[in-house]
Amino acid sequence: MSLNSTNSCITDRLEPANRLLASAVIYGLVLAIGLPLNTGSLWILIRRHGLRSPCAVLMVNLALSDLLLALSLPLRVYFYATLEWPFGVCTCTVAIMLFRINIRTSSIFITLISVDRMVALVFPLRSRTLRTSASALKGSILVWILISSLSIPEILRIHNGLKSCPYIPCFEFQVQGKGSGSISLSQAIFLLILMVVNIVSTVVVIVVLQKRPKVGATIVKNKINVMLIFVVNMLVFTIFFLPFTLQLLAFHGEEGNQILRALICLASVNCCLDPLIYYFSLDSFWQDKGKKQINMGTYSLSRSTERS
Repeated sequence: MSLNSTNSCITDRLEPANRLLASAVIYGLVLAIGLPLNTGSLWILIRRHGLRSPCAVLMVNLALSDLLLALSLPLRVYFYATLEWPFGVCTCTVAIMLFRINIRTSSIFITLISVDRMVALVFPLRSRTLRTSASALKGSILVWILISSLSIPEILRIHNGLKSCPYIPCFEFQVQGKGSGSISLSQAIFLLILMVVNIVSTVVVIVVLQKRPKVGATIVKNKINVMLIFVVNMLVFTIFFLPFTLQLLAFHGEEGNQILRALICLASVNCCLDPLIYYFSLDSFWQDKGKKQINMGTYSLSRSTERS
């Protein structure tokens, strides 16, 4: 093990080839499903819905984040299928960071979508001045700038660590040095805060929907769609985001590396589940933007979704 003042090379013997091949298969399946799903979703959101509503703006950014992750997966498939990395340090750094940035940006956009849906449901009229496409666009740009800026030290640390440990294959590399523990801890705390926000939003929506009588099939359908949004959001957090982040804190030695490798595979699946959020969040997801379906029912559930 080589060691310098800021980075330590941490490696373990590669797992049996069949286990690493399983990783290649999983990433290949995620790529085969996630790439067309997110490409299609992005096209539908922009072409048919445009950026006319805050919800659509947030979903475009979520789809873009997932698409960037999917585009990096061929590199992981190649590595775990061949156990070779001929693409250099910079490409490896980009591939690693695309995954980590996806976790961070996706968690933020999913939370913003949950809050937007909650506010649209609880305050359908009063929230219109606040919930505009312009404010959502500004917020999305701020998220990308903030996450990218905060990731710069991590990018440099990974890049320098890979250069100082050239004998460690790309995705088997872990950097533990000054600041890496604080980054993992900060990310874990941040994700937990976002998860609490999602839980609170879900509880508020459940309470509000329970207080409203079930009148008409359209209202019932809209209530189900609203609940499914929050169910999908909570599943993404609890199954895909949180385990990976917590394992970064508990990382230790060979066993920790094996668990982390499996959780990274699991976390990548989130890009296949996110398109469900688009389907349940936007009424008439497949329809052209000129063909609005506005529900004139008592509770304006459909209207708050379509115009959000």
